[in-house]
Amino acid sequence: MNDSSWGAPPQVGYWGPSDQGPVQGAAPAGPAYDAHHAQRTRPMPLVPDVPEHGGDQDDQGAARLSGPLVRDEPFRDDTYRGENPSAQPYAAVPQNAEPMPDAPQPAQPRQPAQPQKKSAGRDLGAAIGVGVGLGVVIIASLFVVKAVFVGVIAVAVVVGLWELTTRLEERKGIKAPLVPLAVGGAAMVVAGYARGVEGAWIAMALTALAVLVWRMTERPEGYLKDVTAGVFAAFYVPFLATFVALMLTADDGPWRVLTFLLLTVVSDTGAYAVGWRFGKTKLAPRISPGKTREGLLGAVAFSMAAGALCMQFLIDDGAWWQGLLVGLAVAASATLGDLGESMIKRDLGIKDMGTLLPGHGGIMDRLDSLLPTAPVVWLLLVIFVGSG
Repeated sequence: MNDSSWGAPPQVGYWGPSDQGPVQGAAPAGPAYDAHHAQRTRPMPLVPDVPEHGGDQDDQGAARLSGPLVRDEPFRDDTYRGENPSAQPYAAVPQNAEPMPDAPQPAQPRQPAQPQKKSAGRDLGAAIGVGVGLGVVIIASLFVVKAVFVGVIAVAVVVGLWELTTRLEERKGIKAPLVPLAVGGAAMVVAGYARGVEGAWIAMALTALAVLVWRMTERPEGYLKDVTAGVFAAFYVPFLATFVALMLTADDGPWRVLTFLLLTVVSDTGAYAVGWRFGKTKLAPRISPGKTREGLLGAVAFSMAAGALCMQFLIDDGAWWQGLLVGLAVAASATLGDLGESMIKRDLGIKDMGTLLPGHGGIMDRLDSLLPTAPVVWLLLVIFVGSG
């Protein structure tokens, strides 16, 4: 648009002679278009030319525009005259309106960033108290009467099965039959102590068969997943716990069980202490974000040192170097057992298997590293010093 062809600066929204030709009703250039009239004119945004009635032209050949794009007369504050009589009048807009500046805000002094303290994530006092109480019960039953300790194992197995089957039903709708699992699990521990490995395997087979038959009394829907979960629970909890009873049958059985318990606890404690203080590199973030590789190194170091001492001073005919190997194996199996339990809990969408033990969770949350470690320690002790 050429500014020199207009007496005043062009109004946005009106086509000039160099663009489209004269438009009917447009304000003329020059003095006839006074300043007072220009101030009362609201400029419209420039939009594409939309022909009315399919783009028909009038006698002068100028395109006739439809809608509120270009009108016969400019918009005014109090009235509107054009092709659309039903249009609403526009409110007056003050000229050269400036936004009010925001009120100045007082500058806030920057606070230095406070370092975040690491948290244990549990009630440490309650956890220590419960751990000490369980230790007293285990030690007392272990060195007083062996049969009493077998009963402690059986009770722990039944409670663990109850927690596992309850969580499976709550979170997944899987109804693993608890009655045959509890009866068969307790019988499995007793059979292992009384009849050795052969008795444990026979009890395991009979428990699996009892699960299959027991589930037949209900509807067939979900039968396969229920019995599969039942057989898994029978193997995971009571069968692995039976190896603790097998260790107890040796002449130095209480010391073997104590070594097994000490190494597992020391491994977990070393992993926790080192990981909490120095842990930076995640070990398995998808499974257990809290575990670190530094914590695993702490578990290995603590467990190997404790293994050397236990094999040298607690186990008949044991040697310190054998304890190093046992401690290394315990650190690996305990870590894998903990990760396996975490995998189950993540699949179920829960943090703990139960709430029976304050500061610890449930029984299964304490058996997670003990269960897979029991057959490992039993086998290595049989290899190194015999079945006794």
